[in-house]
Amino acid sequence: MVLDSPRIHRDRQQKQISSESISFRQRHIGPQPIEVEQMLEVLGLPTLDALIDRTVPQAIRQQRSLQLEGDRSEHAALAQLKAIASKNQVFRSFIGMGYYGCITPPVIQRNILENPGWYTAYTPYQPEIAQGRLEALLNFQTTIIDLTGLEIANASLLDEGTAAAEAMTMSYGLCKTKAKAFFVSQNCHPQTIQVVQTRARPLGINVIVGDHQTFKFDVPVFGVLLQYPASDGTIYDYRAFVEQAHAAGALVTVAADPLSLTLLTPPGEWGADIAVGSTQRFGVPMGYGGPHAAYFATKEEFKRQVPGRIVGVSKDIHGKTALRLALQTREQHIRRDKATSNICTAQVLLAVMASMYAVYHGSQGLKQIATRIHKFTAILAAGLQQLGYTISSESFFDTLRINLVNRNLDDILQACQAKKINIRIFDEKSVGISLDETIAEADLTDLFEIFAGGEDFPFTIKELASSDSPVRAHSCAPLPTPDSRLTRTSEFLTHPVFNRYHSETELLRYIYRLQAKDLSLTTSMIPLGSCTMKLNATAEMMPVTWQEFGNLHPFAPLSQTRGYQILFQQLEAWLAEITGFAAVSLQPNAGSQGEYAGLLTIRQYHESRGEGHRNICLIPQSAHGTNPASAVMAGMKVVAIACDEQGNVDVEDLQAKAEKHKDELAALMVTYPSTHGVFEEQIKDICAIVHAHGGQVYMDGANLNAQVGLCRPGDIGADVCHLNLHKTFCIPHGGGGPGMGPIGVATHLAPFLPDTSIAQISSDTHPSLLTPHPSKIGAISAAPWGSASILTISWMYIAMMGGEGLTEATKVAILNANYIARRLEPYYPVLYKGKAGFVAHECILDLRSLKKTASIEVEDIAKRLMDYGFHAPTISWPVAGTMMVEPTESESKEELDRFCDAMIAIRQEIAEIEAGKVSREDNLLKNAPHTAESLLASDWQHPYTREQAAYPAPWTREHKFWVAVGRIDSAFGDRNFVCSCQPMEAYS
Repeated sequence: MVLDSPRIHRDRQQKQISSESISFRQRHIGPQPIEVEQMLEVLGLPTLDALIDRTVPQAIRQQRSLQLEGDRSEHAALAQLKAIASKNQVFRSFIGMGYYGCITPPVIQRNILENPGWYTAYTPYQPEIAQGRLEALLNFQTTIIDLTGLEIANASLLDEGTAAAEAMTMSYGLCKTKAKAFFVSQNCHPQTIQVVQTRARPLGINVIVGDHQTFKFDVPVFGVLLQYPASDGTIYDYRAFVEQAHAAGALVTVAADPLSLTLLTPPGEWGADIAVGSTQRFGVPMGYGGPHAAYFATKEEFKRQVPGRIVGVSKDIHGKTALRLALQTREQHIRRDKATSNICTAQVLLAVMASMYAVYHGSQGLKQIATRIHKFTAILAAGLQQLGYTISSESFFDTLRINLVNRNLDDILQACQAKKINIRIFDEKSVGISLDETIAEADLTDLFEIFAGGEDFPFTIKELASSDSPVRAHSCAPLPTPDSRLTRTSEFLTHPVFNRYHSETELLRYIYRLQAKDLSLTTSMIPLGSCTMKLNATAEMMPVTWQEFGNLHPFAPLSQTRGYQILFQQLEAWLAEITGFAAVSLQPNAGSQGEYAGLLTIRQYHESRGEGHRNICLIPQSAHGTNPASAVMAGMKVVAIACDEQGNVDVEDLQAKAEKHKDELAALMVTYPSTHGVFEEQIKDICAIVHAHGGQVYMDGANLNAQVGLCRPGDIGADVCHLNLHKTFCIPHGGGGPGMGPIGVATHLAPFLPDTSIAQISSDTHPSLLTPHPSKIGAISAAPWGSASILTISWMYIAMMGGEGLTEATKVAILNANYIARRLEPYYPVLYKGKAGFVAHECILDLRSLKKTASIEVEDIAKRLMDYGFHAPTISWPVAGTMMVEPTESESKEELDRFCDAMIAIRQEIAEIEAGKVSREDNLLKNAPHTAESLLASDWQHPYTREQAAYPAPWTREHKFWVAVGRIDSAFGDRNFVCSCQPMEAYS
C-alpha cells in the first residue's frame, strides 16, 4: 500500500483498529498513519509520495512495482519456511573438516543467541555503553591466548579460511625478504586452501601446496600454513619444520582446532608465529557453514598488523578499569588504501557464545569433553582395526582416515545412507570419520555395523574401552602420541572468570550482569548513519535455531540440503528483483567480503577479455574506508575522486581521471545514496563516464535501505553491488557481527561469481578433485553459501513485507530522516541536502562551530547522549566534527521525538557554556557520561546538580540506562597495551 493521502492514512488506521490480524509490515514500520501525517506537516508536504518525488531523482525512479509476492503474516511465513526446512535431512555428521556437531548449553542459547539484548547491539565504538560485550570479548581473547600459547588475540574473524588468508597477507607484509611464495600444507582443510589461493592470486603471491615432510626451502617463501591436527586427523610434530621455516626467514601460521589444544601442546610453545582457527565447536551450531567466530592469535610484536579488532584494557576518568577497542590506527577509515586488511567486522555474537562456553565449562570441563571425544576415537580405531581396516595415523585426536583395503566405497556409502550418517570421502580407497562432543555408544555401534558389512563384529564396545583388553590397538591415554612432547603440560583458563560460573544459576546471572552494561535496541533507537539499525523481528530470528537449519554440515551431500537450496534460490531471485541484477552470490559473509568479491568479479571479467592490465580503481574521497582497502586487496591501484561542496562526486574530476586512466581503468566504487546522505542527481552520468572509458561500476550497497522499491542499482548503471543483509534486510548486527554481504551482478559478470564447487567435497557418489572453476574467482568464504543459517532472517523479512511493504519501508525511512533533519536544523545545521532541500535516509549534522563557541567536541555530545539513554549517531565520519544520523523506518515518531528532544536539550546545555554561565572545562558535556558511582560521591564539586547530570529528561526518570564506566582514556590503554583478562580485583 502506498501512503498517498490523509484519507488513506485514516482508512489504514481504522483497519488496524478493527482488524483481528495486523500485517507484519504494520508491526515493522514504526510511525502509525496519523504520525506520518504529522511528520509530513512538519515538512510542509501533502503526501509521502510528494516527499519521495522531491528526494529521489526522477531519472532513476523505478517504473514498476517490485514483482514480489504479497506480504505474509508471521504465522504464514513461519509455516512456509518450516515446510522448506523439512526438505533438509539432518544426518549425523562425521565429516569434520573444521565443522563439528556440538552441544549449545541451553543457558547460552536462550540468553545470548536468542536474546535481543545481545543480538541487537552495535559494534562497541562507544565503549562506555558496551562494557558487557567488551568483557565477553576479552574473555574470548583470553581463551584463545591461553589455548594457543601466543601473546595476543583479536576479537574474532569471519571464518577459518578467511583467518588463514589474513595470516598469509600479514606475513607477506612483515616479510623482510623479497619472497613472493607461500607454502600451504596439503594436509590443511581443502576449503581453507581454496580461500587462501583466491586471496593470493590478485596480489601476485604464489601458493605452493605440498607435503611439509618433503618440502625443501630452496624456494624462497615468506610464510607457511600448517594444520594441527591435520585435516586427515594426523598429529604431526612440526618442530623441525618450523625451525627450517624460521631459518629461511618465513613466518609460521598454524590452523589449530581449539578443543584439541586442551590436550595438545599449544602452537605457541613449539614456535608458531600465528595461530588461526574456528571456535564453532565451542557451542555454536554448524548452521550449514555459519556464522562462526574464527580466531587469530600472534606475538605481541605484531600487534599493529593484526587484522580486525582487539579489545584492550584501559581506565576511565575516575581511574576505574574499563575496556575499549584498542589500536585504532589500523581502522580503514584512517588508513584507507594503506590499511593492512579490509575487515571491518567481527563475529561478536558467536565469539560471545564461544567465550561463555569456555566460561561455563572451564579448563577441566573442556579437558573432559576433549578427553571423552578422544577416548571414543581410540575405541573406534581399535574396533576398525579388528575389522581388518588400517588407520593412516598412529597419532590422532578426533579424526581417523580409514583405508578401505578390500571394501568397496559404494557399499560403505550405501550403508551410511541407510543409517543417516555422513562421513568424509578422501578417495576411492579411504574415508574419514571425525567425532565430536555429541558422540554416544550407539553412534559407535552404527559405525561398526557399517564397516562390518552386515557381519557380526567380534568385540563389544565395553571390551574396546577396557585399557587391558587384548583387542585394543590404542591406549585410552589422553593422546596416543609416540612423542610425549605433543601432550599439553601447561595450564590454561586459570583466570577466576573461567572458574566461577559453572552452575547455570551463576552463569545466568553473569550473562545478565554483562547485558545490563550494554545499550541495545531493547533500550532505545541506535541512530547510526550508514549502519541501519532497524527492527530485527522475533519471527525473523526464530528459524535460525531450528535443527533443520542449524545442524547441517556445510559439506553435507546436496541431496540432503534441498530445503536450503530452495531458500537460496528464492532469496537470490528476490534480491535480484530488488536490485535489478541478473545473478546473485550469497557466499560473501560480511560487507567487506562483498566488496572484495565484487571487485574480484570485475577483475576476472577484464582478464577474460584480455584486459588484465586494467587495475585502476576510482574511489570518491567520501567513500567507506573499506572501499580502498578492498581495492588494494583485489590487486588494484586507488585513485581518489574529489567531492564538491554539496558532497557529491565531482563529475569534472571524475571525467578527467577516467580520461587520464582510460587504458588502465578497471572500476569505480561509488556509494548510493552518497555517504553524505544525498541522492546524487548525476549518478547515471557518472556510470556512463566510467563505462565509456572501459571500466565497470561497483556500487557499495551500504545505503540500499534508501533504494528498495524506489530505484535499483542495476537500472541506474551499476554492474555489481554488494548487499548488507545485516543492514537493509534485517540480520541483526550482533554487537559487531555476524553480517552477510552477498553481491548482485549484471549478466556479463554472472559467469565470474564466487566458486561453490567446494560444496561437492562430500557427495552421494564419489568426490571430484577440488580445482576451482577456471572462469570463477574462487572461494571467498570457507563455506559455499557463507553464513547460511542467518539467511533465514532475510528470507523471513522479505516474505513478510512483500514488494509493497518493502517500498513503504523505504519511503518511511526517508521520511524519518527528513523529519529529524527538519526538527534539528534550527539547532545543528544539516550539512548536505539534495537540490530540493531534502536528505535521503540519513543526514549529517554539522557540529564543528561548537568547538570555537563552547570548546565542545562532537565526542562530548556523543557521551552526553548516553546520559539521556541514547547511543550516539556515527561521529566524525565522513566529515570530521559532524554526526551522521539514520533513524530507519522501524522507529516511531515518539522515539524520533525523544531523540530530537535530547539533542535540543544538549544544544541548550551548550548555549549555557557559550553564554559564559557554565565553565568550558567543567560542565555536563565534558564530564559525560555520568556513572551512578560518580553521582553518589560525597565530594561533589561540579557547577551543576547531580539531578541535571543523572536525569536530564523526563523519560530517564521512568527508565534509566546507567553507564558502567565514565569516559574512557583510550590513549592510556594504547600506551599500556593489555588484551587479556585482568585480575578480578580490577573489576571490583
